[in-house]
Amino acid sequence: MAELNQKQPEGGKKKIRSKKLAPKVDLTAMVDLAFLLITFFMLTTTLNKPHRLDIAMPDKSGHEPILLDERRVVSLLLTDKGLMWYHGDFNHPISKPEFTDLSKNGIRKVLDRMKLEIPAKADGKDMIVLIKPSKEARAVDVVQALDEMKHVDIKRYTISKIGADEEKMVLASL
Repeated sequence: MAELNQKQPEGGKKKIRSKKLAPKVDLTAMVDLAFLLITFFMLTTTLNKPHRLDIAMPDKSGHEPILLDERRVVSLLLTDKGLMWYHGDFNHPISKPEFTDLSKNGIRKVLDRMKLEIPAKADGKDMIVLIKPSKEARAVDVVQALDEMKHVDIKRYTISKIGADEEKMVLASL
């Protein structure tokens, strides 16, 4: 506990009638308690854990390509020039290729709309998104595209290589 120590009168030549002594408070116990509380809260507090995005990547062995129903597929072509998307197969697209950006008014609107349209066209099956970055695409754009998949709640998406014909189409459209 804290103590209140008062100075004792020093023996002197004069006798003073009323002495005003300066009180002195011993704060050692208070400081000990403060450090105990700081230690307690530091040890019991959980820090923010970093959020990570789990991506299941295929192994590098050469397997045959998986055939997908083109009615379910939306392709996002990421290049240094921008983002182009189309619905369906490259050779026979269901919707023509269009440019957009990686904002909530751009690709998020497109993905929301396609998420509603595709089950009606594909016998109730959900949408599959193919994210195809070119060699010149920025890493931040790929991460932003993955964030959009999480935000729109798309369960099936993959990162694959952009085809030479697709890259030529993007460059020709500019």
